[in-house]
Amino acid sequence: MPTQTDVLIIGGGLAGLTAALHLQKTGIAVILIEKDTYPHHKVCGEYVSNEILPYLQWLDADPAILRPSIITRLQFSTIQGNSIFTRLPLGGFGVSRYQLDNFLYEKFIAKGGLVIQDTVNHVIFGKESFTVSTKNKQQFIVRQVIGAYGKRSSLDLKLKRTFIQQKSPFLAVKAHYTGEFQNDLIALHNFKGGYCGVSKVEDQKINICYLADYNTFKTHKNIGIYQEKVLYQNKHLKDIFERCTPLFETPLTISQLSFGARKTVTDHILMIGDTAALIHPLCGNGMAMAIHSAQICATLLTAFFKGDISSRTELEKRYIISWNQNFKSRLRMGSTLSAILSKEYLAEKLISGMVNIPFVLPMLIKKTHGHLLTVQE
Repeated sequence: MPTQTDVLIIGGGLAGLTAALHLQKTGIAVILIEKDTYPHHKVCGEYVSNEILPYLQWLDADPAILRPSIITRLQFSTIQGNSIFTRLPLGGFGVSRYQLDNFLYEKFIAKGGLVIQDTVNHVIFGKESFTVSTKNKQQFIVRQVIGAYGKRSSLDLKLKRTFIQQKSPFLAVKAHYTGEFQNDLIALHNFKGGYCGVSKVEDQKINICYLADYNTFKTHKNIGIYQEKVLYQNKHLKDIFERCTPLFETPLTISQLSFGARKTVTDHILMIGDTAALIHPLCGNGMAMAIHSAQICATLLTAFFKGDISSRTELEKRYIISWNQNFKSRLRMGSTLSAILSKEYLAEKLISGMVNIPFVLPMLIKKTHGHLLTVQE
């Protein structure tokens, strides 16, 4: 017999776990399916804007218990090594996905939540409900499905999402290190074909995560040689790598990254987090956006189940509108900045302009970040 529930969430990353906690708090029956066990590392910049702190506190999931680094300043540099510093308007914190995802997972489980380790194979909508089947031959009948399975999945192929057919030239690489780096700083360093983020997470570990042009990367034998030949052209990156010791046996990598917005509703599935859109890492705001998108989705779903939203059509319409209002311009700015930084000449011009006109960089930061996210009881 199929298992029945109100909501089934596919994917247990930041967005999926946050949505699960929110729905659980409002009394909606929810099951989460995640293919991996906890805890596990993920390719991620691991910087979180403080804009989502009030919301996490409302969920009884204050990350302060994880002792994250407190980040208040940003450094930005070009290939030539020219750099500029500024204070972050809201500030943020650094915490690993290894710790944060597991923290949210344990919160959900402790409050009676159900997480099933499995992989969703098919989602079929009909007669106002979804039938979901998994690799381990489990079946679920649910009123609503939320897609929170990350950057790309075989499920995207089955749902015929257009972005999955498009090749992307980007490769992301991430690892943790020990060494010297300022606790309150997040640094974004440009190099030919990409950019690299550096910041502290919990326990004084340094997270280094960079996005590279795959065509440039594949001309080198391995990651180490690529870093020495390409990233080291930026003197700041050369100095950081030479002063740090890797904690991972090998860095984590992920390829075929497709940035920008995707359809936020596909076959009546509400998409959140990276499943709905992937913002360029240089914006340093993907984790906060994932959590914020979960809040939007869970809030509207709660209203739908209470009868305050009269139909599925209205639910989907309101979700798309709210998602666009909060994220569309931020994604557009991320794409624009990425296009500029991919051209060495333009990147140097941008830095020069920001040095001469200091308010430009804080203005760009505000364009890629949101406001403090509060929740009314």
